[in-house]
Amino acid sequence: MLTKRIIPCLDIKDGRTVKGVNFVNIRDAGDPVELAAAYAEQGADELVFLDISATNEKRKTLASLVKQIARHINIPFTVGGGISSPEDVGPLLESGADKVSINSSAVRNPQLIDELAKAFGSQCIVLAIDARRVGNQWTVHTHGGKQPTDKKLFTWAKEGQERGAGEILFTSMDHDGTKSGFAIDPLAKLNGLLHIPVVASGGAGNEGHFMDAFVLGKADAALAASIFHFGEIKIPALKSFLQQKGINIRPGHE
Repeated sequence: MLTKRIIPCLDIKDGRTVKGVNFVNIRDAGDPVELAAAYAEQGADELVFLDISATNEKRKTLASLVKQIARHINIPFTVGGGISSPEDVGPLLESGADKVSINSSAVRNPQLIDELAKAFGSQCIVLAIDARRVGNQWTVHTHGGKQPTDKKLFTWAKEGQERGAGEILFTSMDHDGTKSGFAIDPLAKLNGLLHIPVVASGGAGNEGHFMDAFVLGKADAALAASIFHFGEIKIPALKSFLQQKGINIRPGHE
């Protein structure tokens, strides 16, 4: 049985880590290099670094910042934001990233998933999906959650897997930043539908929420931001709690 993963997410804007609620009301959460180093030290299993303004501002993710973060950590690291071609990926992997995350650009051009998987291997490609409930369906949104699309969560995730994505990072926009728990039902459905790992994102507020994501939602990993950035939950304590509940997870470091 594979170990479950705890993944702090660093949303980057103008070189700083930021956090919002339901994708708005952004506030500063600290220096990304310092936070990355601290999380690696505490026993985080991976990190995700998303340049949240890259797509909207038509900028490429800052490879120099990736390089700095990579120098300070010894755990796998995913980078996303503004990636729209194979040419964007090489410099990020060379700078120290282990995987890249694509979102808006893949919705716009699904063939991009095939191209990146072929060029770099599926294990490097994370398809990030931001979705919210519209009526009785989970509708995919792009551009930092600003633009609704005609894609639906489950069919898009399945297509992503078929095109070569190695992992799905599903963020429930309805739960994002609310600390009310992950979106368990769609998580469980995704995990029943796919054979690649699914990462839960959006809604973590306490240790029990992570347990629910793993046990009820069947998630392979759970991602959170503000509760880690603002010290509400410490990674070693979270991992200790999950181990005591019988979750197969690597220990944290006090």
